[in-house]
Amino acid sequence: MSKHINTPTITNVTKDDNSTSTFVVEPLHSGYGMTLGNSLRRVLLSSIAGAAITSFRIDGISHEFTAIDGVKEDVVDIMQNLKGIRFKVFSDEPQTLTIEKKGSGQVTAGDIKTNADVEVVNKDHHIATIDNSKTSFKAEIVVETGRGYRTIEEADSKKSSDFISLDAIFSPVQRVRYSVQNTRVGQMTNLDKLSITVTTDGTITPADAFEEASAILKNQYEALAGKTSVESRPMLVEASSENNSGSDAEEKDVLTTSIEDLNFSARTTNALINNDIHNLKDLFSLTDAELKDLKGFGSKALDEVREKLAELEM
Repeated sequence: MSKHINTPTITNVTKDDNSTSTFVVEPLHSGYGMTLGNSLRRVLLSSIAGAAITSFRIDGISHEFTAIDGVKEDVVDIMQNLKGIRFKVFSDEPQTLTIEKKGSGQVTAGDIKTNADVEVVNKDHHIATIDNSKTSFKAEIVVETGRGYRTIEEADSKKSSDFISLDAIFSPVQRVRYSVQNTRVGQMTNLDKLSITVTTDGTITPADAFEEASAILKNQYEALAGKTSVESRPMLVEASSENNSGSDAEEKDVLTTSIEDLNFSARTTNALINNDIHNLKDLFSLTDAELKDLKGFGSKALDEVREKLAELEM
């Protein structure tokens, strides 16, 4: 039985569209499919950076419980519509933007006058309907960046009194689903395969969101681990595609052979493992000169390695 906890890889990415992708991660240590799937889902839904409208003002309106002359929707309806606008913001500073529309017709997110630091993603998103040709709709919105969800009570209280605060949903990830299946590598049959599907609002790709969530978890766990480290190594999943040639699959299998399975002497095996050489691929990448420089690796060990490589015709 291997003493290592093998590190997984993303073996497949299925892209349904620009906002939805499925990632297959394997092979995972037994039980790690649920562990990683649940933690990634929670971070994806709560902690990915995004942007949202945090406050707004409409000309002639002092509070949200009122109607607007010449506009079909009242202020409460407009508040809900504003929450659905999605932005890409390239600055950490709050951005104040304007909306101006005159005459009958729909007011959409495309009517927002942006600047170099802000891009509106869903420009067709409905904000209000002007039903009087003489009516002018003028508003200002404040767009901020953040993570997760922020209530009105947590909003910045320094805004002008005529601005109405909004609770803000910053997260660009709309939905995350995952499932865990069994997989095997060689004789190991109790491994997990994680499939996780990520849907975003279009302001970030699912791949970028997945990587950001993984990086957040990595930073959290590294802070807790201190100076302790656990030896790990990658494990290649057996090829299942019919397009893979037999020789390619055999070569991958040979290269991932553990140093412990090569029947070296105990002294040579320990010297290689102590120098972070764990499989035949690691060993094959070193020259004779680099082998000689290894700590605790003598001439007899070098001869032993040469004989083994010759035996394997490598």
